[in-house]
Order: sequence, then C-alpha cells, then structure tokens
Amino acid sequence: MRSTGDGTAAGGPFPLHGGAVDPATGHTAAAAAVPGEPSDEVGYRGPTACAAAGITYRQLDYWARTGLVEPSVRPAYGSGTQRLYSFRDVVVLKIVKRFLDTGVSLQNIRAAVQHLRARERSDLAQMTLMSDGATVYECSSPDEVVDLLQGGQGIFGIAVGVVWRDVESALSQLHGERIDTGETLIGHNPADELARRRNRAG
Repeated sequence: MRSTGDGTAAGGPFPLHGGAVDPATGHTAAAAAVPGEPSDEVGYRGPTACAAAGITYRQLDYWARTGLVEPSVRPAYGSGTQRLYSFRDVVVLKIVKRFLDTGVSLQNIRAAVQHLRARERSDLAQMTLMSDGATVYECSSPDEVVDLLQGGQGIFGIAVGVVWRDVESALSQLHGERIDTGETLIGHNPADELARRRNRAG
C-alpha cells in the first residue's frame, strides 16, 4: 500500500499530489544518503548541474528562484555566493526537464518533485513516473505500467533509476566541490577522489 498524498492509500499506479509522504517513514523531507548514492560530502555548482541535467543556466536560476528545484546543499546568498546542488538535486532537475519537454503542467511537476525528494534510494531505483500530460502517476512495477497503459493513460514514462545512472555517469566527468572545505574535486568521479584522499590521509 502506498500513500497518495491526500490521506488515502492505494495499491497500483496512483496520481501524485502535493505533499506526498513516504508511507514507511512518514517523512516528506529528502532522505539521507543511502547505499549507491554518491557522497553527500560533494556538491555541484550551477554550471555543472546544468551540464549533467541538460538544462540552461537560465532554467536553473528560474527554477531555484520560484522554488521548483532549490539547491539542497547551499542556496545563493546575494551576489558572490554560488548555489551548490546535491547529486539527488541534479537527478530531479533532469526529470523536471523531461516533464516540461512533454508539456506536463507545472503543478503536476511540483507534486512529482516533492514525491521524489521524499522517497528512499531503493524506491527510486524501481520507480517509473508516467504522465498523460494532465497527471503524473507513480508505478513501482512493470505490471502497474501495463495497467496504466491499458487504461489509456501514461503516454510518457520516466524510469527514475535510468535517469539516476545517466546523471551519475555525467557527473563522473565533471568537477564537484567538497561541501566542508570548498575544495574542487576533479572529474572522473569526485566521490572516488574523496575516498582516495581520505585513504592517503589515513
């Protein structure tokens, strides 16, 4: 059983509404780093997030200012400070871009963003977001995708796990930044570079 976000529970594909809650934990905030998720000690500046998500800096800036996708590591405090995005933020940016490209309404995209931030890594790997252009649905199994398609819904689908791996691959070639020191981590997977430096220090 899964929460539909409006206080009811439903099995199978269901439409996402604002404030979706993880039924297992009741959390609506982003989950902490989980196995398979790149280090939460590494953040990505705006231009890097844009390159990995396939969006323009103008889109990134607009989405941050309107609260659609805000940087969870560090917001911009006036001129001179750089926004810093987490890995999960970049995954969400890429999914938002895909939904916008297919004409999904901003209201439904906002609901999907809240939902994605509330879920655990293991949930995201199995999740497919489907949309008929009017509503966004979550499907967590192939059977649910088929049910949605047979119902005449679900024209467009996004496998969240695939987007996750795409972003992971893109960011491995780009620069990250240590959140605690601000040190730049050269591409080829900043998280691995962080681990190597720890080992050398030890």
